[in-house]
Amino acid sequence: MSPEKPININIESDAPLLQEFIPEVMEHLENIERGSLVLESAPDDASTLNMIFRAFHTVKGGAGFLNLVAIGELAHQLESMLDMIRQHKLRIDTNIIDLILKGADTLKNFFTEIDAQVKGLQPVGPITFPTEPLKERVREAISGQSAPAAPAPAAATPPAQPEPSAPQEPAKAKKAKKPKATKAPEETNTTPATVAPAEPAAPTAPPPSEPAAAPAPTSSDAAQAEPAAPAPAPAAPAAPTDAGEGGQRMDKAQMARAAAAEQSFVKVGTQKLDMLVDLVGELVITQSLIAQSPHLDADAKQALARSFSHLHRVTKELQRSTMSMRMVPIRATFQKMNRIVRDVAAKQNKRVQLVLEGEGTELDRNIIEEIGDPLVHMIRNAVDHGLESPEEREAIGKPAEGRIVLRAFHQGGSIIIQIQDDGKGLNQERLFAKAVEKGLISSQAHLTEKEIFDLIFLPGFSTASTVTDISGRGVGMDVVRQNIEKLRGKIEIESQVGKGSTFTIFMPLTLAIIDGLIVSVGPERYILPTLSVRESLRATSDMLSTVYGRGELLNVRGHFIPLLRLHDLFDVEPEFRRIEDGVLVVVEFGRMTRCILADRLLGKQEIVIKSLGETFQDNRLVAGGAILGNGRVGLILNVANLVQPTAC
Repeated sequence: MSPEKPININIESDAPLLQEFIPEVMEHLENIERGSLVLESAPDDASTLNMIFRAFHTVKGGAGFLNLVAIGELAHQLESMLDMIRQHKLRIDTNIIDLILKGADTLKNFFTEIDAQVKGLQPVGPITFPTEPLKERVREAISGQSAPAAPAPAAATPPAQPEPSAPQEPAKAKKAKKPKATKAPEETNTTPATVAPAEPAAPTAPPPSEPAAAPAPTSSDAAQAEPAAPAPAPAAPAAPTDAGEGGQRMDKAQMARAAAAEQSFVKVGTQKLDMLVDLVGELVITQSLIAQSPHLDADAKQALARSFSHLHRVTKELQRSTMSMRMVPIRATFQKMNRIVRDVAAKQNKRVQLVLEGEGTELDRNIIEEIGDPLVHMIRNAVDHGLESPEEREAIGKPAEGRIVLRAFHQGGSIIIQIQDDGKGLNQERLFAKAVEKGLISSQAHLTEKEIFDLIFLPGFSTASTVTDISGRGVGMDVVRQNIEKLRGKIEIESQVGKGSTFTIFMPLTLAIIDGLIVSVGPERYILPTLSVRESLRATSDMLSTVYGRGELLNVRGHFIPLLRLHDLFDVEPEFRRIEDGVLVVVEFGRMTRCILADRLLGKQEIVIKSLGETFQDNRLVAGGAILGNGRVGLILNVANLVQPTAC
């Protein structure tokens, strides 16, 4: 076996090219991963196969241009294997999918390390990851071990098939530039993705020598013929043509659509986008300050009313458009879970069907970046802890294939993300006993069902009987809850023994700007997110009741809602203490409601959330601060924590 070839990058000359090329490659590798999982359940999906082929071809071309030899050779071998599949000389099976995924993982490792060196996070030096064993496995697959559709001699033909069409691809790419090649896998993934345990590959014989497949220089000829494009763009989307051409031919309508798609998107750095959002927020504050300035007399306000109205409309529209730039679909995060389910199911010898719903639901970009790790941990737990083995499921009358549903939707001004499985469910008695055994609670404790389920969020808690590389150390679910609460969200659990569990995550739409309802308590101003406000009302004294152990309750249309007095929570001297003198605001989060007593209702306003720093970091009732229209500072209340029983 040949020795591994290290990659040495020239930071001085290649850094600008790599900064442009690496994000494009990472996008291609994500598309390869999603597309591979689509092919596993739909091996005849020609458009997805062509998309993966072009993605590897683009990586190969860029690697050749930048002299990343090890990357170019690996991408060339994988591209050759895919071309054999396109010619129906190889059949897609579990082994082929494993090779594609392992190849994408290895390339991702290379580019992650290159990116770290370019950004100065790692010292510059040779980069080596094992590729020879993987390339050997790819050559064995190409040699004909998996080819049922063609005679053995044809399957063993050296894989030089992509080369004749390769020179055409740059020309296509120049016309269509950078079209979206991700449509096919994303649309296909809206259907359930079935993941079965990996089957062992058929025994393979030593591969025959393949002089045409091994050398990398021949793989880069097409790429080096493109001096004008240091980071080659992917070829145009596949048209439904014959398999021999692999979808390279495009009609004029398709080329026009691809060109239009290219003109509709511009890559912008996240720092620039965040700066724009901050500036628009300051503009909103300034507009409010001017409109409510006490220095403007009544005549001046009347004369400027039309201009103020126009300024308000323009500012609001600018704010809405800017905020929409931060909103991105959760689709990419959801589709990554296909790979997690596939890998964990294979290790556990389980059969799992993952169903994705609501992939188009949009969240704040920052929330999506932070929610990924908690979702990964919970999906792994659902496969490992939640679902039984196929034998256990069949023994109790369930289908051998377990089912996990991952969905997102809007509800009550929040984004709801649910992970639902049809597994064994949470056993309350076992959870309680395990918590007592670990000394986390007293054996005499009287807990509700919700409190027992919440035990799994305690640090060090685990019901796993053995420690594996997936779970068993009691680390994870406590971090999951901490990360969710850090984003002003919360998590709830519903479960039935033998029927499964549902984990529901409540998240805010955005972390930057909210609509706020401003209330006063004495000299202070407090802000309630309007999406959490159900109603406001005036009360009479007969609506108030005091229940032992539960505090004050307010009878609102026959429903008793716990009463919170803001002046007691924040130790402020109020203007009114009797409920009939003040104003009551009913807020809700999830299925819990609270009735808040304040002095006055001052109005509604667009609120730009400002961090309060370390001073308020331990106050769970405050989510941030805001500069109001009159220049005063108000505290934004964290409704998620406000409605908790401990807040009463």
